[in-house]
Amino acid sequence: MKKRNKIIYWIATVWLALGMVSTGIVQLIHMKEETEMFSHLGYPAYLLTILGVWKILGSVVVLLPKFPLLKEWAYAGFFFAMSGAVFSHLAVGDSGKEFFGPVLLIVLTLVSWYFRPAERKLITIK
Repeated sequence: MKKRNKIIYWIATVWLALGMVSTGIVQLIHMKEETEMFSHLGYPAYLLTILGVWKILGSVVVLLPKFPLLKEWAYAGFFFAMSGAVFSHLAVGDSGKEFFGPVLLIVLTLVSWYFRPAERKLITIK
């Protein structure tokens, strides 16, 4: 793997993990603003706990050096959760600023997944 690709991978992966862990913690503690936003989107409050736990666990898996199958699931989960957030905000007619966080996390997910080293992939192609 080229040095440039490793740098891109680690920058995207660390920022992705930080974003997911920070939002996961906010969801786990049922921060007032997050609870109000979920209610605004039409979701039950218990979904905050589920998403918070999965975001933190997914971040750990993405950062660990092994477990390529779990990494694929974590990346897929991040993509589904964040694309769901984008569509949820669209469905209720929210403004553009509500899309920034989820779209940024989608981009970081895709960049991290694309640039991951061969040993972190499920199937290595030589």
